[in-house]
Amino acid sequence: MRHSTNKELILGIMVGTAGISLLVLWYHKVRKPKATMNLPAFLSLGRKFNSVTLQDETRSEQGTSVVFQRRQLQILEKLNELLTNMEELKEEIRFLKETIPKLEDYLQDELEGKVTAHKISPQHRARKKRPAVPSSATSNSSEEAESEGGYITANTDTEEQSFPVPKAFNTHIEELKLDVLLQKVDHLRINESEKVESFELLCDHKEKFSEEIEFLWRLARAYGDMYDLSTNTQEKKHYANIGKTLGERAITRAPMNGHCHLWYAVLCGYVSEFEGLQNKINCGHLFKEHLDIAIQLLPEEPFLYYLKGRYCYTVSKLSWIEKKMAATLFGEIPSSTVHEALCNFLKAEELQPGYSVSNYMFVAKCYIDLEESQDAWKFCNLALLLPIVTKEDKDAHKEVKKIICSLKSLRRKTHKKSCENPENVKSKNVANDRDE
Repeated sequence: MRHSTNKELILGIMVGTAGISLLVLWYHKVRKPKATMNLPAFLSLGRKFNSVTLQDETRSEQGTSVVFQRRQLQILEKLNELLTNMEELKEEIRFLKETIPKLEDYLQDELEGKVTAHKISPQHRARKKRPAVPSSATSNSSEEAESEGGYITANTDTEEQSFPVPKAFNTHIEELKLDVLLQKVDHLRINESEKVESFELLCDHKEKFSEEIEFLWRLARAYGDMYDLSTNTQEKKHYANIGKTLGERAITRAPMNGHCHLWYAVLCGYVSEFEGLQNKINCGHLFKEHLDIAIQLLPEEPFLYYLKGRYCYTVSKLSWIEKKMAATLFGEIPSSTVHEALCNFLKAEELQPGYSVSNYMFVAKCYIDLEESQDAWKFCNLALLLPIVTKEDKDAHKEVKKIICSLKSLRRKTHKKSCENPENVKSKNVANDRDE
């Protein structure tokens, strides 16, 4: 019995030893080779991970700066939109203040049947004077192309619907030679009330003379005039965009014509009124570039120096953040001074004395900023002597009166301070003692 038990014990030990041996052998053949093979791969994977991490960190830093700049731009866009809305709100409040006192009279006239017509904009007047265009004709003008800036070109369907139709459908239009037409257009434009007629006359001859440079820049100028005359925001944007496209076409065909550069610069300024901050700065860059070219080509034109003065004065008033944004977009900070603006305004006055009420107004503003109130008084008084011809003259005349009020207030404050100065009081007392 004991012998059999010993046999079983020995057999169990042998089986257990064999099992352990097989387990150790399997571990050496299977597990260890895999571990040794995976170690180099693991090390290389670690190196790759480190390099990728470094690259990701670099890209992350660059991405952070880009995101920061984008956020800055978005904040500036919002601020610009807020300021624009505030200006529009102020204008609406001012209009309401002027209109409410007249509301009672208007309602009374309306009830009595005296009011028979309402005011229409220049664009509506242009539509009213022209017959409707047949549907077959409008299909020929469906060139809805856009310029590089994304603006509607002068041959879009919108323009054909909004403005005088081509000559082919207006059989009553008088045939004019180019030189006669240009002379008539320039003569009509002298009077503010006849600028619409000048515009319509150019539109009537657009198909015939659209390739003529002298005609083309005048047509662009006419769209600028219509921008000034219009009171509707959408109409203003419409006129400005088409005029800018025409101006761009004109400077492409005649790069040495100063008038082409002049009116392209003006229309870039008009378009900027409806753009976000980035495009506004871009339009300002184009304005300055083409204005400088126009001054080189037309050095005796006072209007150019007036515009240059306006640009310098505006840039001199830019905030630090606006200048920083301009530097981010164009690599340079726009710089100018009030003194530089004043020199340009005075140059316009030198070329044509009594050039405009607006020019005198800005000269006065420059002198106020330079703390030369006596010269500011002088030019305010000169401004009041000029006749009011255009809407710009009317607005400038109102602004001049405000400047005069501020100068009077400043004079009273200065006089009061001088009277309160103890040294002045003492000197007066000494003078009185001497007189006695």
